[in-house]
Amino acid sequence: MINKMKIILMLCLSPAIGLTEPVYSLRGKASLYNESKTPEIKRLQNDSGPVPRAYVQQPPLIPHSTKGYVVNKKFNKCLTCHSWANAAESGATKISLTHFSDREGRDLSNVSARRYFCNQCHVPQMDAKPLVENTFQPIDVLQAP
Repeated sequence: MINKMKIILMLCLSPAIGLTEPVYSLRGKASLYNESKTPEIKRLQNDSGPVPRAYVQQPPLIPHSTKGYVVNKKFNKCLTCHSWANAAESGATKISLTHFSDREGRDLSNVSARRYFCNQCHVPQMDAKPLVENTFQPIDVLQAP
């Protein structure tokens, strides 16, 4: 019983006596009670080729602006370039085969309803430095032990 109390006391007091580093948010050391500096408005990257991924299974980022794109249940602007029928002519990346199967894994002849709204997963890339360091490397860069 006394040992449990000692452990609990140590855990409660350790931040107060400097045994652990304080944790800060992405806002830095700014207090939540003070107004913070308005963040700089980031610009979209210029149209470019595919953006390198930051982690395994990351949905590809959109390397161009999507301002004014309509994506609703009646129309999907993304498909005018990225559908299998139009990708070769437009020079765009084709939609992945994974977008043509339903929940049960059955292959479909058209984009699955659960994958139709592209901007649920895919977002335009902003010209901004990362908020946190990322040491991810694609699988072909990794070396065997």
